[in-house]
Amino acid sequence: MIPAALSNSPLDLPAGMNRRHFISHMAGAAALAAPATAFTNTILAQSGDMRKRHKAAILLWMGGGPSSIDIWDLKPGAPTGGQFKQIATSADGVAICEHMPLMAKQMHHMAIVRSMSTREADHMRGRYYMHTGYVPNPNIEHPSYGAVIAHELIDQVPHLEIPPFVSVGSGSVGPGFLGMTWAPFVVDSNGNVRNLDMGIDPARLAQRLEMLATVEKKFIGERRGGSSEDHMKVLDKTVKLMTSEQMKAFKVMQEPAEVREKYGNTGFGRGCLMARRLVEMGVPFVEVDLGGWDNHGGIFQTLSATKLPELDKAMSALVSDLADRGMLEDTVVMWMGEFGRTPNINGGGGRDHWARSWSTVVGGGGFKRGIAVGETSSDGKEVITEPYSSQDLMASVLKALDVSLETTFTSKNGRPMKIANSGKVIKELFA
Repeated sequence: MIPAALSNSPLDLPAGMNRRHFISHMAGAAALAAPATAFTNTILAQSGDMRKRHKAAILLWMGGGPSSIDIWDLKPGAPTGGQFKQIATSADGVAICEHMPLMAKQMHHMAIVRSMSTREADHMRGRYYMHTGYVPNPNIEHPSYGAVIAHELIDQVPHLEIPPFVSVGSGSVGPGFLGMTWAPFVVDSNGNVRNLDMGIDPARLAQRLEMLATVEKKFIGERRGGSSEDHMKVLDKTVKLMTSEQMKAFKVMQEPAEVREKYGNTGFGRGCLMARRLVEMGVPFVEVDLGGWDNHGGIFQTLSATKLPELDKAMSALVSDLADRGMLEDTVVMWMGEFGRTPNINGGGGRDHWARSWSTVVGGGGFKRGIAVGETSSDGKEVITEPYSSQDLMASVLKALDVSLETTFTSKNGRPMKIANSGKVIKELFA
């Protein structure tokens, strides 16, 4: 069809070319241009998504030491097996606890590492070790997962105005020798940030900040060390937080009621929903805390009545939400605590601390999914395949995020520190 503008108006055509000849050339050019135009339109349509794509990680931290033998690696029929039954999942051949029915439907997105074997069965030492890949050392503070991952992925999100490492519900392990710029930004599950609202006139606040900046610059000019520079950077970020539109990512109550209900009306549920919102905004690392797993007594009642239903609802909602939004390909989800619990049930109907054989769960990013890696004995007391450590898990998470395992940091005392403490990648997670 010839456009009216061409068929009805006079044209100054080259010599020897009539109107029909000219139109045929125009039609041919349009046909050749169509694929390029379509490609350009596709790029433009997806440009927002392309700008937003970035790697991120979410750690679901189970403070207290969860009983993985009752959740991810049940031993039916064994004297150590406990009271729970196992159920099939969406991952072929992988069974988990009957009190995790919603998560059972999402296991095709996840992988269980059943052959964790560590040595730190003390809460504080285990917490530090599982967060950093290093055992505690009085001479050096090592950076946690959050600090390392935020440090390595921050260049992917130049638009980010809010902190790159957020801890929801409880403070995480800190940034160690990487410095306070990479410290966890702690909020509660409602997104409240303590002391962020100064409660004074903006003009007066600006005057105070200007005066403080002068003092900070004087300290830096006197070469007071890196801590002064770190403090000034933190101050600058705090001021930006007061006015940033990105702070809305913390406001989980802005989500539709049905979305909030899907995650569960609990602190952990709101924390998981906030984690999804923060990753969507560009935050590279979010940790969400669910404590209460130190079950030395009455473990089966506690798990079946409260802990597992709360975990099941929130974790399954997070995984399915990330998958539905196309975010799981770029977002690693981790579930772990500081250790597991004893296969033997004690006299109080509980399980005690146990680091020799236990499970963690990972998914998303570059991980292979729908599998269980490693195996424990029929009573759960020993790892009978290759055992994996905290640093092995950390190395695997970094690989799934495309972070180079050749990265080396320099500690404050000048020592070179290999990322993930030179842990080995868990091969089965990438086969």
